[in-house]
Amino acid sequence: MNKPVYLDYNATTPHVPEVIEAMRPYLEEHFGNPSSTYSYGRKTRNAIEAARWQVTSLLGCKAEEIIFTSGGTESNNNAIRGIASALRGRGNHIITTQVEHPAVTQVCRYLEGFGFETTYLPVDGYGLVDASDVEKAITLKTILITVMHANNEVGTIQPIEEISKIARSRGIVLHTDAAQSAGKIPVDTGLLGADLISIAGHKLYAPKGVGALYIRRGLELGKLMHGAGQEGGRRAGTENVLEIVGLGKACEIAAHNLQENMHSMRETRDRLHRGLVERLNDVVLNGHPERRLPNTLNVTLPGGNAHALLAAIQDHVAASAGAACHSGEVRISPVLKAMNVPEEWARGAVRLTTGRMTTFEEVDEAITVISEAVKRLKSKARQ
Repeated sequence: MNKPVYLDYNATTPHVPEVIEAMRPYLEEHFGNPSSTYSYGRKTRNAIEAARWQVTSLLGCKAEEIIFTSGGTESNNNAIRGIASALRGRGNHIITTQVEHPAVTQVCRYLEGFGFETTYLPVDGYGLVDASDVEKAITLKTILITVMHANNEVGTIQPIEEISKIARSRGIVLHTDAAQSAGKIPVDTGLLGADLISIAGHKLYAPKGVGALYIRRGLELGKLMHGAGQEGGRRAGTENVLEIVGLGKACEIAAHNLQENMHSMRETRDRLHRGLVERLNDVVLNGHPERRLPNTLNVTLPGGNAHALLAAIQDHVAASAGAACHSGEVRISPVLKAMNVPEEWARGAVRLTTGRMTTFEEVDEAITVISEAVKRLKSKARQ
């Protein structure tokens, strides 16, 4: 049996061959502790610093502004909890949105148990937050604004540049979760203006379990990890050299091929969308038609049961649903709920995300498989 067409690149990505080859020596040969001063340690220490420079090629920052983490979740925790700890004396108010990843919203909920207050801003029907709403939500106690760069479910790109100007004018720290956007669209620290930026390796063809956090020079965070003095004293723990090397290489590749990859992913995404619209009636796009990631297509398909559809196509196409099903209970995505997508539409929402490796042939196969499955399910429902 052929492998299913993979259309879930926003969930995770495969390792590109160049990343595997870059990592191989640190799996097979170079094992030294980077904190050691002899040659074994110097080899791995140099590899970490080289990787740090490679990350800067993607983010457009200075090497000393990057720390390595275990992934996007830790980066978000480090940023949000770090600012909460460092600036508690100035205030206890955080501003975020209703469409953030749980790695942001759950951190805010946690801090609320320690006296912090969070404003969860609404979004419009496209999943877009209004920068003026951010400004109106600011109080004398606001110390942090955290708004994702691009949404993982519908791909909507938030106005971070505009929000950063507001934050800077009011002396408030801005964090953005760029786990989904890094490697898909430009994530330049100078253009975005954010003080803290999170990225995750496994979203840009590096391994799972590694990420990075950009911390603007001069910004001090309370420590999330306590121990020895790794990462300039900002993140304790022996470094994951193997995966840091992989992340560095992945960032270098992403930076070098960004425009080409954006074009390729947009072509496959749009071909997929056109094909489904041509074969099926009542295909509804969820998310912004233009201001979204070039690879992300979230659509409601006829029939209203995404889980039944995904079960029917799972041997041929891998994708995600817009609602979670647990013990027979269907829970609508908080993102789609915040966008006021009708529950019936949300139940039929599927996320189809293409990647660098996605081919036109795979897209065409997916169109055929999905459209035929939808028609079968509709016919069965009428019986």
